[in-house]
Amino acid sequence: MAFDPETFDPRSVNAQAQLLDLDRADQQESLYEFFKAAWFIIDPAPWVDGWCIDAICEHLQAVADGQIRNLLINISPRCSKSNLCSVAFPAWVWAQPNIGPISGPQVSFLHTSYSNQLVLRDSVKRRRLIESNWYQARWGDRFKLLADQNTKSRFQNDKGGESLITSVEGATTGEGAMCIVNDDPNSVDDVDSQASIQAVIDWWDGVMPTRLNNQNTGARIGIQQRTFENDWTGHILETELEDWVHLMIPMRYEPERSYPTLIGWKDPRTKPGELMWPERFDEQATARLEKRLGPFRAAGQLQQRPEPKGGGLIKREWWKLWEAQNWPPMDYVLAWLDTAYTEDVMNDPSGMIVWGIYSGDVSASTTRLVGPDGEPIRHASTYSEFAPRVMCMYGWTERLELHELVKKSAEVCAKMKVDTLVIENKASGISVAQELRRLYSRERFSVQLSDPGRQDKVARLISVQHIFAEGMVYGPDRPWMEKIISQVGQFPKGKHDEFADCTSGALKKLRDMGLLVRQPEREAELEADRQYRGREEPLYAV
Repeated sequence: MAFDPETFDPRSVNAQAQLLDLDRADQQESLYEFFKAAWFIIDPAPWVDGWCIDAICEHLQAVADGQIRNLLINISPRCSKSNLCSVAFPAWVWAQPNIGPISGPQVSFLHTSYSNQLVLRDSVKRRRLIESNWYQARWGDRFKLLADQNTKSRFQNDKGGESLITSVEGATTGEGAMCIVNDDPNSVDDVDSQASIQAVIDWWDGVMPTRLNNQNTGARIGIQQRTFENDWTGHILETELEDWVHLMIPMRYEPERSYPTLIGWKDPRTKPGELMWPERFDEQATARLEKRLGPFRAAGQLQQRPEPKGGGLIKREWWKLWEAQNWPPMDYVLAWLDTAYTEDVMNDPSGMIVWGIYSGDVSASTTRLVGPDGEPIRHASTYSEFAPRVMCMYGWTERLELHELVKKSAEVCAKMKVDTLVIENKASGISVAQELRRLYSRERFSVQLSDPGRQDKVARLISVQHIFAEGMVYGPDRPWMEKIISQVGQFPKGKHDEFADCTSGALKKLRDMGLLVRQPEREAELEADRQYRGREEPLYAV
């Protein structure tokens, strides 16, 4: 029944039918309008509007239209992402005419999560929404739920559509769907468990690729709050990014991480730090969340960046940028090798960083710092005229067999004029050291083994934290340098730690050798040299 505002009379018997037709048309055309109207059935809390909800709806509609086949959404917890993607979206799709690849009551859905309880909860809400009087009054003529297959975990309609749930640990053998909705595959409680994180990746790579009924037209939707660098999202970004549209909405706006998506959407915020949803998470509430979560969890769950902005134990802005093309003459060059050669590709790769000590005139180098976005920041030097500094001269990481690792280590040490190569005293390191001594005994660099003792890796990096904080560590503007800065900044929550080990081990070694002296220590030495001690008396009478 067409709506004519000129003849519409709210007192007429047809008024209710006309309004219903008008609402139905708006809600069928717009997932956002559908979600807002159906909210009172989905959640008892009051509806709070927000542009982030509209943004997700736009991208989900693009999935239904076939414009997007794989959609990855990263957004903070408690932003109605499950209610929208796992409850409202499937119900809205079933209300559509059969005009798109993911459109109409014939579409089948497979909903997954780390917990069977979560997908079961959303399945109950999804079925309750479809069976509600509100939904049936508008789209009840499109399809009927089948009585013989209508349970909490699985229900079907008479047009061929199906809603099925499973979890990471659940069985999916023989099951498939036209659309897979993967909602939070990693548990926040398992953020520190590499085994759990790897289990999710193995499940996704080993089980889920064959679950789409049609590989050419099927769709996949992933929704997650970031928990770890190597979580499911991290795995997708590293291995399948070219196949996915990534919608990432951090709690606080970070301009350097804002980019348009395939459909032309871009974060509407303009000021750094501007909140995503101030009507629901104002400044006070957000600050409380950040404090309770701590820097690592807040960076992941709120900012969708599993590394605190600026770094964790070692902040990004503590690294000083060396602008000159060439290194100055070095007083001493030390290389630290972290060995991990193995047939097991799951292990960390081997890594090496070459460090140099330079005690020349500070004014000969830059005093710029590397900012969080990679841009230099002007900063005044606080050093005396001749202060020692440590420079990251080169770094690499690679998975190598024993003979390859020995050869590459020797080549780098010879090229960089290394004085001492230090290798951690562990099984693989001992073998590498023995081979280097046997094959390259005539080279100018010496080979030493270092025993870290009982001090763990975190404590080792914390022990050299002040070296960075005082602006004593330099590095060039090179692609390999960015890898080092990022990995050291992510430690101990990063996927790999070879650069972090090379950093803490080498700087501590240079400190123990007396070559890397802090500014207060240097000033104390100079002050002691200037003090008059008077005439020294002989210990014994002459």
